[in-house]
Amino acid sequence: MAKRSAGLIMFTRKNNETKVLLVHPGGPYFEKKDEGVWSIPKGLIEDDEDSLETAVREFEEETGLKPVGEFIPLGEVTLKSGKLVSAWAFESTEDKNFVFKSNMFEMEWPPKSGKMSSFPEADKIEFFTISEAKKKINSSQLPLIENLVNYLQTKK
Repeated sequence: MAKRSAGLIMFTRKNNETKVLLVHPGGPYFEKKDEGVWSIPKGLIEDDEDSLETAVREFEEETGLKPVGEFIPLGEVTLKSGKLVSAWAFESTEDKNFVFKSNMFEMEWPPKSGKMSSFPEADKIEFFTISEAKKKINSSQLPLIENLVNYLQTKK
C-alpha cells in the first residue's frame, strides 16, 4: 500500500495578488537546489490519525506557525515516489513578522561515514506569487496550487 501524507497551503490575498507559503526541504541533498524542490508543508499520516489532523500537525512542525481558519480541500496528488498527498488550503492575513522554526531530523552524513548529523526538515519558508510558486514547487504538487487558484476564482 502506498504511503500517505497530508499537508496545508497557507495563502494570503492583498492588492488583488495571491501568495502561497512553501517550504524548502532541509538537508544536504537540497542545499543548492531551488526551482522544482519547494513543497507544501506536509508529512506522513500516522495509523490512527485523520489526514486533516496530520496536515495541521505537520504544518506547525515544519513552520512553527499554528494554522487556523477554514480548511479548503484541494484534493490529492501522487508523488513520483508513489506517495499519496492530501492537501487543504487556509487563508491568513499574516505574510510577514512571524518566527520560522522547523523540527529536525537525523541522517548519516556524509554517506557511509557512520556519523549522524541533524538537519532541519525545512530550512526556509517563503511566500511566492502563484506564478513564482508554479516554478518553485515540486512538479508533482503543482495540481494543488492549480486547485487552489480554481477554487479562488469560483469565490470571486
